[in-house]
Amino acid sequence: MTGAAPGGRARSAPLLGHDAEPTIFDFSVPGRRAASFRTTGVPEWTAEQLVPAEELRPEPPPLAEISERDLVAHVTRLAHRQYSVDMGAYPLGSCTMKYNPKVCDEAAALAGLTGAHPATPASYVQGWLALLWALSDALCRITGMHAATLQPPAGAAGELTGLLLMRAWHQGQGRSPGKVLIPDSAHGTNPASVSLAGYRTVSLPSDSRGLVSPETLRQHLDGDVAGIMLTNPNTLGLFEEDIAQLAAAVHDVRGLVYYDGANLNAILGVTRPGDMGFDIVHLNLHKTFAVPHGGGGPGAGPVAVTKALSDLLPGPVPKRLDDGSFVWEQPARSIGRVHGWHGNALALARAWAYILANGADGLQKVSEAAVLNANWLLSRLRGVYSVPFDRPAMHEVVVSTKAAPGMQAGVRALDVGKRLLEKGFHAPTVYFPLVVPEALMIEPTETESPETVAALASALVEIAAESPEMLALAPRTTPIGRADEVRAARVLVPTWDARPEAG
Repeated sequence: MTGAAPGGRARSAPLLGHDAEPTIFDFSVPGRRAASFRTTGVPEWTAEQLVPAEELRPEPPPLAEISERDLVAHVTRLAHRQYSVDMGAYPLGSCTMKYNPKVCDEAAALAGLTGAHPATPASYVQGWLALLWALSDALCRITGMHAATLQPPAGAAGELTGLLLMRAWHQGQGRSPGKVLIPDSAHGTNPASVSLAGYRTVSLPSDSRGLVSPETLRQHLDGDVAGIMLTNPNTLGLFEEDIAQLAAAVHDVRGLVYYDGANLNAILGVTRPGDMGFDIVHLNLHKTFAVPHGGGGPGAGPVAVTKALSDLLPGPVPKRLDDGSFVWEQPARSIGRVHGWHGNALALARAWAYILANGADGLQKVSEAAVLNANWLLSRLRGVYSVPFDRPAMHEVVVSTKAAPGMQAGVRALDVGKRLLEKGFHAPTVYFPLVVPEALMIEPTETESPETVAALASALVEIAAESPEMLALAPRTTPIGRADEVRAARVLVPTWDARPEAG
């Protein structure tokens, strides 16, 4: 039943259309409460009895006074505004936002896993240690590495851990090189991690293929090079064809080769970083192995290394004894902890469940389907959008609105992304990688059906035919319309007052 709410707005106001959306203060009535404790026998404590007087506000906070019914309705409306991988395609390029199988959630929710405290002695949590040991072993098999740490709680933490391992290895060799080489198409966290590890960043320009050329690399190689950070496939969605040469050249100056695992989803079961010559690999379990992520975490960024670096890993790590039991072991020359306990354990459990559910052959099919989806999408967009490096794609596609053959001049990547929201899709990554002007970076992943990828392609083609003036108005059907993003960046207001009188 629809009734008028305070302020004259209807309680059943539509979810879409930001001008009609009521706020929680529209339902506020002085003295109305969402709960009552009158019959419980709980003493009625005053604020002064619970909090020191000097810590109290001079006046009560201006909170809405509403019933439980209206509170639940308000929270539910907010929940319906959210978009997620469970609701539809989420084609963020490079971030690999794919569907998270619910069987993995069920596995990670087992009481034997969730009920264990991280300080429990190893003899009482043999199941947990067995899981972590098996996951480490599987990740080493997948990457071609010798040993791994599961402690880093995110990809960027994995990057820093890998670079600290690089520094410790050089120190053990009596060396103190000062720079790390990074392609100009690299992820933004790469140079930040390099700086945090105490190194200087040297950028390597991409060649006409969108790759790092051996000739360009050799121009920067000297005794001051600690290593190189590479993503393969790279951030343009292209496979570094000369990777064996690149790795050998860095090794010739006693540098190490670091693998950023953000794009590992493209090569599972097909090839391995260790086979390419990499020494250090970080993996984003929350991307490649379908652990829920976004909104700040939790993630998981394990680091795997060759045998020469295994004694340096953060510890403790699980070790399997000859009798089949497990203990914690500290690597001989460990760089120390990089996490308070043993990593984001339930994220690790989800990833292990995902690996078990797919098996070795299934993981290879994951990559094959992801690459197929990306190349099919590229075939639909070619001739409509600009393709800066028109070569077979791997897991993702990078196109541009600049000088696009199938659209009017003046259309921006941001406009396409905003308009795509109106068509029911999450926007892809825009303006990245930085080497491509007006870039749209699209990763359909393997979890999207051919029908969904076709619908996404059709939406992008339809948008390309629209005028810049029309696209500049999007989105118009979302709870929040087009924001002034320049002003928002320059005049940051981290709080919001919903009261009507606040404007």
